[in-house]
Amino acid sequence: MKKMNGSTLRWIARVGSLASAVLLAACGGGGGGGGSSSGGVTPTGTLKLSMTDAPACYEHVVVNVEKVRVHMSSDTGTSDSDGEWRDIIPPGAPVQVDLVNLTNGQLQDLGTSVLPAGSYHQLRLVLANNGNFVKPIGQPQQPLKTPSGQQSGLKIKADFTVLADQVNGFLMDFDACKSVVVAGNSGQYILKPVVRLSALPTGTIQGFVTTTVSLGTATATLSSINVSAQQNGNVIRSTIPDTSGKFTLAYLLPGTYTVVITGDGAPGGTVGAATRVVDSIPVGTSTVSLNTNTTTSTIVLSSSAMSTVTGTVSPSSSIGTTTIAEEAMASAMQTVNSRLVEVNGTRVGDNMQYALRVPVAAPQYQLFSVGGLPAPTADAGAAGKYTIRLWGAGLPTKETPADVTGGPAVVNFAY
Repeated sequence: MKKMNGSTLRWIARVGSLASAVLLAACGGGGGGGGSSSGGVTPTGTLKLSMTDAPACYEHVVVNVEKVRVHMSSDTGTSDSDGEWRDIIPPGAPVQVDLVNLTNGQLQDLGTSVLPAGSYHQLRLVLANNGNFVKPIGQPQQPLKTPSGQQSGLKIKADFTVLADQVNGFLMDFDACKSVVVAGNSGQYILKPVVRLSALPTGTIQGFVTTTVSLGTATATLSSINVSAQQNGNVIRSTIPDTSGKFTLAYLLPGTYTVVITGDGAPGGTVGAATRVVDSIPVGTSTVSLNTNTTTSTIVLSSSAMSTVTGTVSPSSSIGTTTIAEEAMASAMQTVNSRLVEVNGTRVGDNMQYALRVPVAAPQYQLFSVGGLPAPTADAGAAGKYTIRLWGAGLPTKETPADVTGGPAVVNFAY
């Protein structure tokens, strides 16, 4: 689960992927079924909360989960001792989970409970005091600092409804790469979760992709490959292929998706893969295969030189109640055959800087067909041309063009 700097570098965020099935309960109680809503008894329902992870740009990202807390109030200043918090305790807590292992639809079970039916607006992930760490690629293991994670819990934006007398399934998609921030001055690794909460649907896209690119008479191995399902330039799910090249984008709501495949070579190297875009994929409640379920019809990626877009964001202060340093994200967007996609994305660091690695070569486009994918066509006009998007919860979105055909580009932003 290694996405290179930037795209390789999307809070273990846009928890990329800690998949876990969590059933939340009233007052932290156990049991699985819903309660009766008749006879003056408070209606209850079962919340099944699952966790998955987007590709991470680390070898390991481990969090030691003690419990999950939920609250109906939208007031983020709610006291930790408020009696309306509902605690969900995972079996055998604390449970140590490596987010990097949660790819291709794998889920991590965090417990089962019942709680009052209704709308919930706060979710907190409470971690144990120890057992949280990160291992950067090719580097020693480092402690993962989790501010407030052991006290009030890591705050995750969430709005969901638990219906009475039924199991309500939701998915927490944890973006490990965007969730881990390297502090500019101390060099410490800090966990600032980027998590997407959604329903737990059954639609799936799967396929096979090469793990190497051709360099004339030689080949180069891609050290990281990222596959994402997108809609209108927004990443809905992402994963990495297994050792055979197979990838699974699971838990998709019915709709039409664009699959975007990116690959990078050795860290810091100059060779990677041209972006591949497979467009207009219809997804229902079953599995859609981009190619037959064998490695004989794998998607073959083309090679590309790699470049970078770097920049700074200022100031580091707040806009209203939103702290720029905590929320700012940078994404490299590209229009391929009239389809807007995200090629790479990263969190802006505590030093208010960002770096995105992107391909220089023309992106390759294919229109999905049930009978088999057609040969890819190169969108020469899009080669090396990007729009850098600065965005984040509570922040105005800013966009500036960047062209890397002549070398690395610098794009700075100011609020």
